[in-house]
Amino acid sequence: MTWFKKAIAATKQYDPSARSTLEIVVTYPGFHALFWHRWAHFLFRHHLYFIAKVTAQFWRMLTGIEIHPGAQIGQGVFIDHGMGVVIGETAIVEDDVVLFHGVTLGGTGKDRGKRHPTIKKGAFISAHAQILGPVTIGERAKIGASAVVLTDIPADATAVGIPAQVARIKGKKVIHNDKNL
Repeated sequence: MTWFKKAIAATKQYDPSARSTLEIVVTYPGFHALFWHRWAHFLFRHHLYFIAKVTAQFWRMLTGIEIHPGAQIGQGVFIDHGMGVVIGETAIVEDDVVLFHGVTLGGTGKDRGKRHPTIKKGAFISAHAQILGPVTIGERAKIGASAVVLTDIPADATAVGIPAQVARIKGKKVIHNDKNL
């Protein structure tokens, strides 16, 4: 399945208000941002950094979604609503990930090298979650709204809070010694 078909299928799967392919292609800012990111990423990989950044910034102005052209984004990714989403240069977002508005996949300072998160296949990142630093969010993990994630989250886990803590793994409640959960 092509990138285009997977993007349309993901939108229809995760957004019950999506009525047609034409509607998605014409009106969905998350679709536009991901589509044009592919072009900017191509330019970036071919060392056309300035043109890549200009492309990314132009689409940021139109969509409210900032994706650095160096970020690696898989197929079937869905950005719902999208306003305020920020994806940093060394971020890796694998296939079938869902990101809601206000999500940041950011760094923690002026470090060099891998400094942004890796989001594994099928993860679900809720609104305004902040995932900071070179952490890994495991496959099918869920991050709660407004969580601040500073450490790795395992596969099939649900993490919530500030700072985020794992509350469930494979649907079973995790007991912490911390009385705040």
